[in-house]
Amino acid sequence: MPGMHSRSDRRPRSAGRNPFVIATIVVVIAALVGGAIALVAHPRTAPHTTPTTPHRRRHAQPATFLGPWGVEARWVIQENDKPGTTAWRIGLQPANTFIEGYSNRPQARLGQMVDLYVSTNAPTFTVEAFRMGWYHGTGARLVWHSGVLAGHVEPACPVSAPLYMVQCSWQRATQFAITPAFVQGDYLLKLVASNGAASYVPLTVWDPSSKAAYVVMNAVFTWQVFNPFGGYDLYQQGASTAPGYPPPDRSRVVSFDRPYGYGNGAATFITNELPLIELMERHGLDVTYWTDITLATHGALLTNHRVLLSLGHDEEWSLRMREAVLQAEGRGVNLVFFGASPILRKVRLAASPLGPNLEVVNYRDPQEDPLYGVDNARVTQNWWGQAPADAPASEIVGDSYIGFNNTQHFPLVVTDASSWLYAGTGLTNGATVPNVLFTDFDGYIPARPNPPGVEILAHSPVVIGFSGAHYYADTTYVTSPTSKAGVFESGTNNWIPALAPCGADTSGCPAPILTTMTRNILRLFGEGPTGLVAPSTANWQRFYAPGSLGAEG
Repeated sequence: MPGMHSRSDRRPRSAGRNPFVIATIVVVIAALVGGAIALVAHPRTAPHTTPTTPHRRRHAQPATFLGPWGVEARWVIQENDKPGTTAWRIGLQPANTFIEGYSNRPQARLGQMVDLYVSTNAPTFTVEAFRMGWYHGTGARLVWHSGVLAGHVEPACPVSAPLYMVQCSWQRATQFAITPAFVQGDYLLKLVASNGAASYVPLTVWDPSSKAAYVVMNAVFTWQVFNPFGGYDLYQQGASTAPGYPPPDRSRVVSFDRPYGYGNGAATFITNELPLIELMERHGLDVTYWTDITLATHGALLTNHRVLLSLGHDEEWSLRMREAVLQAEGRGVNLVFFGASPILRKVRLAASPLGPNLEVVNYRDPQEDPLYGVDNARVTQNWWGQAPADAPASEIVGDSYIGFNNTQHFPLVVTDASSWLYAGTGLTNGATVPNVLFTDFDGYIPARPNPPGVEILAHSPVVIGFSGAHYYADTTYVTSPTSKAGVFESGTNNWIPALAPCGADTSGCPAPILTTMTRNILRLFGEGPTGLVAPSTANWQRFYAPGSLGAEG
């Protein structure tokens, strides 16, 4: 056991005849054992003690241990105890100024070089690399900054019909190496122009050798397919007004060789992902960081971990991502989908001029894809459930995408307050948590192929924005009868954004209760296959007739 060492003690000859000696030995042993227990029970606050004899070795504290929030790691605790800064934030910017950029690597590991491509109307600019976390509430730590660099206005990025792909070809502005100073984690590279403009370039620094309990996966494919930079993405067209959905002039391929045209260059990282990352690092959880690209190219490494955390909006999945998750789940790796509509659209990767896996391909209409009938396993689709894949996300998740509402929030409605999810919340059956459900929703559809044993933990009425139809969004949990791996689906894209503090007006704020529920998820799923301690109990029949379309109320 951690902190325990074997030793050979010589028994005094008179110990068997002297009660005083026996009592003394018992007291000493009790003190030593009590100290060891204290170190394990309170590893973050145990006082430093000096050995009383030259030959007694101090008990080493374990690198990881179970805490109130789940599996903790000392390196995460120590990292977040370092001085932080709020200088990573971007406020109002002067009019008629701009700076924007992209890199050749959405993710990088130790020893790799990162190239930056920057366009600005300022004469000079600098780059600051911030590791995102808790850092005593500041949110980030500055780990590197460049010197002063010359600014240039780069040319407009062309659109290549008929793919309608926007891809830039800018001159490299600077490069830097991923040194040991870049501790694994999520980074925002802040571009700071001399005229006051600022923007971000996101970067994930990952460690292939990690055995951390938790894998946090940045949804960079979904960031990119919603990227409006240059006027085209998977969901919108440029100046064309041609009718239909999806629009005919949408992108068939989107490229990482361009800035993100929203979120000040950070896409949805700050809103859809950072609140959870801050929470995990605040509580010292044993975490490592991936992107979709990591899962697609190094998915076999997932079995080195206990749980994959899919964050706020993670629609786009490739075949290799799905295969890696199925393999890992079959070996007991848990899955948490904090956002709705995961594994919705089927994509594949292609190389860009800057390197491999920097283009995301999705024709949405599989018959339009040049690989249709040639390599159907890699054919892209509007959703995984259509032919030729015929493999809806419900097979893994136990929930299905039902629609969205971008204008109205809805409360989460508790169905089984005795569940592990609600421990410590004080909620009862039928109780509501306000303003949790927003944007995309998932609901249980009995007619879809679902894993056995799906348990509905929340059954919440919602209204679909574009149609006005009434449905139910379902928070679901299911465990594998064979591997015992657990799968959690929140039922909404707003779970992580709703973790953010609500400010002075706390009325209707879901954050306090939702934070407790999130703690329960992280603790249970971080310990190993959840079915070993909390197997799901099928209850979906309480809400839906077998074989029905479900969800609609």
